[in-house]
Amino acid sequence: MNTRKTLLELSRITKVEQKIKTMENKPEEQQLIKEVSSPIFQSRGWMKFIGIISIIYGALLALSIVGIIIAWLPIWLGILIFQSASSAEKAFVMGDKHEMIRSMDQLKTYFTISGVLALIAIVLSVIGLTLGVFGALFSMAHYF
Repeated sequence: MNTRKTLLELSRITKVEQKIKTMENKPEEQQLIKEVSSPIFQSRGWMKFIGIISIIYGALLALSIVGIIIAWLPIWLGILIFQSASSAEKAFVMGDKHEMIRSMDQLKTYFTISGVLALIAIVLSVIGLTLGVFGALFSMAHYF
C-alpha cells in the first residue's frame, strides 16, 4: 500500500514538474524575453567594462589606509553590474525569464547603492561647503 502511495505521489510530482517546464519553455515567452532583454544584451560589453573598471578601482583604493574602509563599495558595484550583464546575456540567448529577473534585480541593487552614495556625497559636499564658508567668514571677522 505504501509503495502505491509513493508511486502515485512521484507520478504527480513528475507531472507538476513537466507542467512547469512546459510553461517556462513557451516559444512566445522566450521571444518576448529576448525582445525585452535585447537593449541590455546589446550594452553588455560596456556593462562588463564598467564592472571591471569598478573592481580595479576598488582594489587600488584598498591599497591606501583610508581607502581600505570604503574599497568594498566599488568592488561590490563592479561585481553587481558584471553579473547583471552576464545574466542579461543568458536571458537573451536562452530566453530564460529567471535570468532576466536576476539581471534586473542586480541592476536595481546597483542603482539603489549608487543613488544612496550620490545622496551621501551631496550631503557631505553641502556640509563641507557650509563649514568652509563659515570658516572663511570667521577668519575674515578677525580682520575687522
